[in-house]
Amino acid sequence: MLSEYKDLIPKIKAENVRFAAIFEKHAQLDEAIESAESRKEHLDRVQIDSMKKEKLKLKDEAYEIILTYKKENGI
Repeated sequence: MLSEYKDLIPKIKAENVRFAAIFEKHAQLDEAIESAESRKEHLDRVQIDSMKKEKLKLKDEAYEIILTYKKENGI
């Protein structure tokens, strides 16, 4: 997620608990979606789509935190 900021992400994770939690939840959703789509776990399409939407919201929130961090630190 947000690989173009791979150098900043560890710094922000260490300083921002919410950012770290977003990344953890995003990874959990990614794993659950992958599992459901490969039929390892039974979920209907609505549930999978809901998880994908939540994952996208988390990515958007993480992106906003990165932009704020860059602005506040003159990066």
